[in-house]
This record gives sequence, C-alpha cells and structure tokens, in this order.
Amino acid sequence: YHECGHAIVSYYIPECDPVREVTTIPRGMAAGYTLYIPKDERQHMSRAEMCAHMASCMGGRAAEELAFHDQFTGASNDIKQATKLARDMVTEYGMSEKLGPVYLGSEREVFLGKSFAQEGMGLSEKTASMIDNEVHRLVEGAYKRAFDILTEHRDQLDALAQLLAEREKLNGEGFKAFMEGKSLPEAADETASN
Repeated sequence: YHECGHAIVSYYIPECDPVREVTTIPRGMAAGYTLYIPKDERQHMSRAEMCAHMASCMGGRAAEELAFHDQFTGASNDIKQATKLARDMVTEYGMSEKLGPVYLGSEREVFLGKSFAQEGMGLSEKTASMIDNEVHRLVEGAYKRAFDILTEHRDQLDALAQLLAEREKLNGEGFKAFMEGKSLPEAADETASN
C-alpha cells in the first residue's frame, strides 16, 4: 500500500513527474520504491511543483493510514524529505504566505538544537516559532492532499496493492495502463521491457 500511495498521488497531481516503476521488491534499506521520470531538465522548481512533491512523499503514509488505520516506520524518510522541502520553502526560497519573501536560512549545521544562523541572523523566538508553524502547515497540507486523493481513488489503491502483491513490480507503461483501466502486459513481458 505504501508504494501504491506514492504512485497514485503522483498520477493525479499534474505537477508530479510520471511514474517510471513501482515495486515492492526490497532494495537496500527500502522495503520497496517508486521511481519517477523527470519531465524535463530543470534547475528550478515552482512552488506548485514543490507542494506536489511533498504530497507525493506523504502518499505512502496516507495509504498506510487509509488501509490499516495505523502508522508505520517505513514512512520516516518520506516525512524527512517533505519536512526538509517545506523548511527550505519557508527559510530559503521565501515561499511562505505568513513570512513572505524573506531569506531566513543558513548553510550552517545545527548544533545542540539551535543553529548558529539563528544567533547570527538574530531570529527571534517568535520568528522561529512562525517558521516551525509554517513548515508544519505545509507538511500537514501535503498529507491531507495525499489522503484526499487516495480516499477518492480508494478502489484503485486497493486494486493496485493487490496487483503488486501478485507481480511485485510494474514499469511506467504498466502503471499507466492500470490507472487508465487498460489491459496490462503479461508480467514477464513487462519485466523484460525494463
């Protein structure tokens, strides 16, 4: 369900990159993975693309909660990615509605729970709290967006989870065919095309 959540959320958000492969076959520390094909070579991302990426990251956790009414540790890296992106949006890119187009970040590392930049830039506790609140709002919004998409398309989530339980892997063409309700290639044919 976790990988299906990433893939389905990405499919329904136009700003997300297309799915290249979704699998439940473990690789390294990952129990499965979803790969994407970048739409184009880009050095910059829009706010809409960043919000889409956060929602895609949160799709795994949302699918788990929807299917099992529980939370699992497998979403930790996804949550970390979404949180980092949200913090960068607020502190580095000036993409916060509440704080505005202001640079509040630093290249320095965190030391004992407080960054040197906070002291050097003179961030007040109020500003630091506003940053935390904005990051939380962005990540929660991304989670809600993912959860709503998966709730609306719950039938596809369940069917894709069943299909992946049987096949273990779908390439991008197979995933797209599934999402469009078209017939899928045989599992052996699909694996050979990768």
